[in-house]
Amino acid sequence: MATEAPAARVVVRGGAPRRRGRGTRSSENLAGWLFVAPVVAILGLFLLLPILMALWVSLTDWNGQGSPFTRNVPFVGVENYTRLFAEDGLARRDLMTSLRNNIYYVGIVVPAQTILALGLALVVNNRMLKGKGFFRSAFYFPSVTSSVAISVVFLFLFANSGAVNKLLSLFGVAGPQWFADSRGVLHLLLGALGVDDPPAALTGGGPFGLSWWEWLSGPSVAMVSIITLVVWTTSGTFMLMFLAALQNVPVTLDEASTLDGAGRWQRLRYVTLPMIRPTMFLVVTLGLIGSWQVFDQVYVMSQGDPAKTTLTPAYLSYRTAFREFDYGSGAAISFVLFLIIIVLTLIQRRVMADRDPVARRRGRWRRRVPEGS
Repeated sequence: MATEAPAARVVVRGGAPRRRGRGTRSSENLAGWLFVAPVVAILGLFLLLPILMALWVSLTDWNGQGSPFTRNVPFVGVENYTRLFAEDGLARRDLMTSLRNNIYYVGIVVPAQTILALGLALVVNNRMLKGKGFFRSAFYFPSVTSSVAISVVFLFLFANSGAVNKLLSLFGVAGPQWFADSRGVLHLLLGALGVDDPPAALTGGGPFGLSWWEWLSGPSVAMVSIITLVVWTTSGTFMLMFLAALQNVPVTLDEASTLDGAGRWQRLRYVTLPMIRPTMFLVVTLGLIGSWQVFDQVYVMSQGDPAKTTLTPAYLSYRTAFREFDYGSGAAISFVLFLIIIVLTLIQRRVMADRDPVARRRGRWRRRVPEGS
């Protein structure tokens, strides 16, 4: 019968015996902390500390003059937050309007850029395609171009006499006034059907100070132009992520499914998409975070106009703090946006989690083995 060699022990003078190697592990842990200490210090100084400072500002009524950490700055507690949600007024209405706009923006941008990026990756990953390098560069080029420069170009394209309206006029369609018409897309469609006045049931009080007619307006045509710009400029980056994932899918799996009689759509659904699921989660997560933080396109193209239909929480936070000099409310809006992103990311992670019951049972069984051994 095989016997296990007893663990070597070291007798410490004046103390109980201890196992050899504990000191080695302690020294390794110390060395590891010494290696990461500079990075931890830099992140704490330039990331964590400014977040804590902004959190303090959101609890004060600082107007931007002097230091926010002096006794002269009034401390208001959660008043900036209650004014955004619990008190009727312009602050709550602006925040709810920005959230409505951003919800439409996220609901269109994230699926559109994900589907477009996956489609482009499938195209350039085709083994029969010639000139792959050219198409990869062409599809990725908008992602490395300055967003400010592209926003200015899109302003000319979507002007009242711009190229987009000229193109629509060739098909007999009168183009809208892209950055002057504040009506939502759904309102425009209903108006084309002869429904100009909202139903009485939708003009009543809706949640958070906006009527149901305002919540159901849809994105304005100005927001549609911004959405078009963002989808075009971000799909190239996500295409590279999908392309890297597709190139890691074993060719033998695709060939085996083809021999089994699977069609192109079946191979995509049952072979390719499950294999690139982690990349899909990454792309959707990054798209969700980035779409809630949209700022530069709004700043350059519309600054929240027309009639606040392109106002977003990120731009509202900037405008409140740096134009209205209400830094407390501006910081509070930024933390509300931060919590929204965290909650939606956690929900998305749970929705997109692996739901294979066999895998979950195996994972629980493997975790129970050491407990019974």
